[in-house]
Amino acid sequence: MNLFKSKIVLILSCIFLVCSCSDSDSDSQDSGSILNPSLKGSGDFVYTNYAPLATKPVKVFFHIPANSNASTPIVFLFHGDERNAKDYRDALVSKAEQKNFIILATEFSETYYPTGDQYNLGNVFIDGDNPSPSTLNKEEVWTFSIIEPLFDYFKNEMQLNATGYHIIGHSAGGQFAHRLAEFKPNSRFNTIVASASGWYTATDYSVDFPYGFKKSPLESFSLSSLFSKKMYIQVGSNDNDPNSPGLRHNPQADAQGLDRLARANYFFNYSKNQATQNSLNYNWQLSIASGLNHDYGPAINYAADLIFK
Repeated sequence: MNLFKSKIVLILSCIFLVCSCSDSDSDSQDSGSILNPSLKGSGDFVYTNYAPLATKPVKVFFHIPANSNASTPIVFLFHGDERNAKDYRDALVSKAEQKNFIILATEFSETYYPTGDQYNLGNVFIDGDNPSPSTLNKEEVWTFSIIEPLFDYFKNEMQLNATGYHIIGHSAGGQFAHRLAEFKPNSRFNTIVASASGWYTATDYSVDFPYGFKKSPLESFSLSSLFSKKMYIQVGSNDNDPNSPGLRHNPQADAQGLDRLARANYFFNYSKNQATQNSLNYNWQLSIASGLNHDYGPAINYAADLIFK
């Protein structure tokens, strides 16, 4: 009888371990523990394979649609300030099944990326609001730098033939997304939707970072390369509350407008005028989502429709 009970316990333990790898809020396994080319559905893993940031793991909540194959496109999904990547993933699952794309929702936790310096501003500077040569971090430890290795890792593990990826970022994730385009213009993203950013790093060489390019590595970056990328600046038509929680207000941010709708218009129009004045190819679009406020669910679904028309 004791032997029989022991076997039952062992079988149940194995079943629990298998289920816990598919999707849970508990601690995930390290990179490579569950990924395989036949995998479908939702799950998560912890990515630690990028050596310069190996001590700052990123949890990845994924969804692989039922009809996916080696050619199914990949969408990186960047969460807002609440760091709720799983919620973002879950809110986009139905659309992923409908449009047949893979979701990689990265969680930059407060444990390892505790402030806006490490997340919204990409860890370019130790203190992004006070940039200086002495506080400039090496590019290899910029938070932006983890995306390309993660793409390669996932693609190789899943035996996918994608040559690029798409990006949807909302709120703080929209800030991360548009700054990634600025600081990493040679990355292999095909389309970026930067949704409802609280404020922007404008393509203005006369304004100090983080509100412009001055006093940052962006001073030497090419607008031609940046403007040629396909990027949507998305914002809800009702995302116009100047007193929205967490919305930054200071002279520099307010110079872009007093709410997210105004600031999106400012960022887009400033860059478009630059492109026109310098005869540059301009591949950005402003997308004002009618009736939407700042809620992430409708916003990221709207963004997916922009990419997969």
